[in-house]
Amino acid sequence: MSKKRTGIVFVLLTMLLLCMICISILLGSVRIGLGETVSVLTGHTDDATHANIIWNIRLPRALAAVILGGALALSGYLLQTFFANPIVGPFVLGISSGAKLTVALCMIFLLSAGKIISATGMVFAAFLGAMIAMGFVLLISVKVKNMSLLVVCGIMIGYICSAVTDLLVTFADDSSIVNLHNWSMGSLSGISMHDVLIMTVVIFFCFAGSVLLSKPIGAYRLGEAYAKNMGVNIRMLRILLILLSSLSAACVTAFAGPISFVGIATPHLIKNIMKTTKPQVMIPGVFLGGALITLLCDGIARTVFAPTEVSISSVTAVLLVPVVIVMMVRRKKEVH
Repeated sequence: MSKKRTGIVFVLLTMLLLCMICISILLGSVRIGLGETVSVLTGHTDDATHANIIWNIRLPRALAAVILGGALALSGYLLQTFFANPIVGPFVLGISSGAKLTVALCMIFLLSAGKIISATGMVFAAFLGAMIAMGFVLLISVKVKNMSLLVVCGIMIGYICSAVTDLLVTFADDSSIVNLHNWSMGSLSGISMHDVLIMTVVIFFCFAGSVLLSKPIGAYRLGEAYAKNMGVNIRMLRILLILLSSLSAACVTAFAGPISFVGIATPHLIKNIMKTTKPQVMIPGVFLGGALITLLCDGIARTVFAPTEVSISSVTAVLLVPVVIVMMVRRKKEVH
């Protein structure tokens, strides 16, 4: 029955995701019908304007939401596994803010010199910032054994990084501010197919690495002693969890800015839907769930107040904070 339920849930999530991608491509300030959209995608149209809108604006944005949303949820799941705590995530621990700070530094420095940072350069800068922030969290975790206090420390690190980023934006040149403002609030606008290709390569590596680690992760979640008896190299597993989660979160921040609460709430939602904690199920499950949630939130962000577009983080916070609160309350009751 469990396998049947899992299969049904995967099919439903995949169908919902495909439907959301189609809806996302159809939505926009310029009305393009379903028939015309199909014609554009199949190359049977002479309307250059519609082709440009779909191929260069809407399709890259929809694909980016799927890839980056899945990556963010995967990063959250790996971090929750590492810290054995369901309320941690890249946004809460300050990892996204650390990535945001280093990307902002690079963007301001290069833009002031009349240069533009490449997509690969942004990912590298974000990964460096994410690793620095993660390093501080790990240093604190050595001294602080209380997980609630560790989360608070992670939030404080995030606030410091965000404050420094805001100061940089305040004193940056006007041209730099224009480029930084939307990105720093969390947005999927302006993503190209070239960006989609780069993020696909990076996230595929992270996803494949996570799938290969599914059995060691399953043993690790049952306790360190059990994992050691099963032959798991605990030190190496922890290093890989940090690298994969930080790289996933860094890639999201590099292209879309910080997106809040997807990494925390999605693993919890998928666990409740799947009724299992097996990594072999959870890893693809959280990726699909994160992709679906991010695509939905992006659609809301760009259509509800059209033509004004709000930041995607504002939408994810409104929709997912209640989920996190309920999760924390339930966990508190379980402890007592």
